[in-house]
Amino acid sequence: MGTTEDDLRQALHRIDGRGYPAYRDLKGTWHLPHFKLIVRHVQGDPFAAPSRVAVVLEPARAGFPAATVATASRRTGLSCLLARTFAARARRARPHRAGSGKSGEIAMTDPGQVVLPNTAVIVDRDGTIEARFTVGLPAAGRRVLGRQAEKLLLGVLPDLVSDTLAHAAHDPHDVRRHAEVNEDADHMRAQLAGRGLVAFIADGALLPRRSGVDDRPMDRGQATLFTSPPTLQVTLERPNGPPLAGMGIPRGVTLLVGGGYHGKSTVLDAVARGVYNHRPGDGRECVVTDPGAAKVQAEDGRSVAGVDISPFIGALPGGQDTTRFSTPNASGSTSQAAAIIEALEAGTRLLLIDEDTAATNFMIRDRRMQALVRADDEPITPFIDRVRSLSEDAGVSTLLVIGGSGDYLDVADRVLAMIRYRPRDLTAEGRAVAAAHPTGRLAAEGPVRWPSRHRVPDPRSVRPGRGRRARHIRVHGRSAVAFGEERIELAGVSQIVSRAQTRAIALAVARARAHMSGVVAMEDVLDALAAELAEGGLDVLDSGQPGDLALPRMQEVGAALSRLRSLRVG
Repeated sequence: MGTTEDDLRQALHRIDGRGYPAYRDLKGTWHLPHFKLIVRHVQGDPFAAPSRVAVVLEPARAGFPAATVATASRRTGLSCLLARTFAARARRARPHRAGSGKSGEIAMTDPGQVVLPNTAVIVDRDGTIEARFTVGLPAAGRRVLGRQAEKLLLGVLPDLVSDTLAHAAHDPHDVRRHAEVNEDADHMRAQLAGRGLVAFIADGALLPRRSGVDDRPMDRGQATLFTSPPTLQVTLERPNGPPLAGMGIPRGVTLLVGGGYHGKSTVLDAVARGVYNHRPGDGRECVVTDPGAAKVQAEDGRSVAGVDISPFIGALPGGQDTTRFSTPNASGSTSQAAAIIEALEAGTRLLLIDEDTAATNFMIRDRRMQALVRADDEPITPFIDRVRSLSEDAGVSTLLVIGGSGDYLDVADRVLAMIRYRPRDLTAEGRAVAAAHPTGRLAAEGPVRWPSRHRVPDPRSVRPGRGRRARHIRVHGRSAVAFGEERIELAGVSQIVSRAQTRAIALAVARARAHMSGVVAMEDVLDALAAELAEGGLDVLDSGQPGDLALPRMQEVGAALSRLRSLRVG
């Protein structure tokens, strides 16, 4: 069978009017005038998931300057620009669909505000562009509409490709900006550790979002732009621009205080999302955070498998061992304790906590409650009594939003107040208040043993298959996954940014099984998986080469694996 444009046209004419399975004749590679069209999977009927296809533009056709693709950071910035543009243009074309089911639909995964390596558009170092998307092959009922498919594949699609994936379709300044802004963010994040910082927020950053379900920036006319307190101002270098001034958050224990609705949680959320880069114009392009930072919270009802929560939870009634704590239905305090230890297990060196989503009895036990309930009858050692040891003994910093407990002033290295959306360094004032108003609270005594080696997952308990299928994975939005016979709930893993990332996380959990042997510790499994992704890219997760994956962090992969109810550990 030929593979030219004329061959494809003839094939479509030949199958016109036949049963829908005739579309399978299109599977393979077609050499069109300006790009290669690869049909990787043909849908079973017009109401099924659309067919998976790709186009490949050679460097001469794509036309991107060598400087634009010179580094991995630049290529990722460019890939997200192209994916975002293609996805938006394809959405605008949807009113022209015709036929049954998804007939005529062209769709690509939109990366949104976050810039991550993805499989929607892959930019090679030589400038080759591969775009992966889905196409609803046209049908009337379950009969092939070959003439409409010809218009779609040989008319609409080539126009869409030329209007979105070639350098000539874009403002050269816009292309360069997307590449350089992403490279700058990676460069700034790489400076944090050497400067003793865990996060940086540039002066002029726009942190508020339009809403809790809209990640786009608030209108600049309504938002207060960020300005660093002089005492915390630092300057970071950028390869594509002048040095940038802003607020550096040092290692240690930092409190975010202030009245309600003054911006505390907005700052914390921006720092949490600062583990990722953002598109130009997002407002958070120059907010960068330690790449392993983890936001943790209480999650009533989650499962916990063999986690050593003994630094926080001592002897429980009934004698349950908290050095290997397991439960299918954790409380707020035990779930938050487990989340912290699991984060350390995944390499986290910065914890982000908002009191609004924390378990109160895990965070604080004041003097009056200490007097009322004897220490022998309280198994919980609250976070306030462990946060300094986390910093000094385990090397783990904490950024904590706190508005209801002044006791934390006694353990903080610095106090940052948000007052009418503007940050102020109130460290000196906080220490003066703590000295003037002693609480009489009794701190827990004795050394803390932080786990140095962690759980060993049993590969037999990680079962992605269902029935005759070796792998059954279905993603339900950002926060839930059907995994084999199980369902993984991820609503409490708040740093997942998209459905594409959730799907990659679920596939990574399945792939992690190959690195388990019953003697390999969880952190080593995650390290091996991270190395495999760094070497082979996201396609190691799915041999079908789909276009709907975005790079996950091992913090979220570990969190998903830990929430798998079938998980057993040694």
